[in-house]
Amino acid sequence: MEVAWTLEDKGMESKIATLLIHGFGGCKEHWRNNQRVLSDINPCYAIDLIGFGESSQPYSKLRGEDINVDGFIYCFDTWGEQIADFCLNIIQKPVLLVGNSIGGVVALRAAQILQNNCTGIVLIDCAQRAMDDKRLDEQSSFMKYIRPFLKTIVKQRWLSSLLFKNAANPKVIKSILEQAYPSGNNINEELIKLLHKPSERENASEAFRGFINLFDDHLAPLLMENMTITVDMIWGDKDPWEPIDEAKKWIQNIECIRSLEVVHGAGHCPHDENPEKVNSLLLKIIQAAK
Repeated sequence: MEVAWTLEDKGMESKIATLLIHGFGGCKEHWRNNQRVLSDINPCYAIDLIGFGESSQPYSKLRGEDINVDGFIYCFDTWGEQIADFCLNIIQKPVLLVGNSIGGVVALRAAQILQNNCTGIVLIDCAQRAMDDKRLDEQSSFMKYIRPFLKTIVKQRWLSSLLFKNAANPKVIKSILEQAYPSGNNINEELIKLLHKPSERENASEAFRGFINLFDDHLAPLLMENMTITVDMIWGDKDPWEPIDEAKKWIQNIECIRSLEVVHGAGHCPHDENPEKVNSLLLKIIQAAK
């Protein structure tokens, strides 16, 4: 299994490093406006999760499928293990994990594995995973009714491939970005191309198939139960998919969360929509962790 990653290191002496973990459909280049700035304080890595960017894109294997079928189970345990292995074998020093969207859930799972080798976690608009089975009581009656059919049909590779093909084109990516970046800042051809390029690889649809079938996996609040590692949160108050009101509940009820910084006017990816603001917040967190 090949894992793609980049490093910005200005040679500053530091006992810790920072690792940036992208969200669904993202890649290490999604941190292009952050990585070099953060490396002013310590070595800063960015990584492609398995299935995304330039990392391996193995065939998806869903839980419960034939044990004799080769494939990779795309889930937060396997992604968390990927990050933990990378930290222990490549970075080889305590690490601050920074994750956007599902990258935040991956960071939390990796931190559980790393224990003392993780100095802190920063969640940027962390995925709340409202469609998980454990949140079924919050769903509408209609969604509860069609859920068994939905869970059966999305397992079909012909459907997941078709959905992926329709979504993975520059026009659709631009329309999604216009939702995710409500201010419109930094939506340009460079961003569209860097997000579209990985989707042109042969097995790009496999991670999509794996992800849309994650109906029963880790939830961020449950991962943070009894966690002793400090968690800081950064959130765009205009996020259309991960409401900031949920983050406000987290900081009130979860002991390990130290702070919630709001990026006004920003959406789901404030680190790219307003990198100047987010970089300043991250630099303060990294400095405090050193």
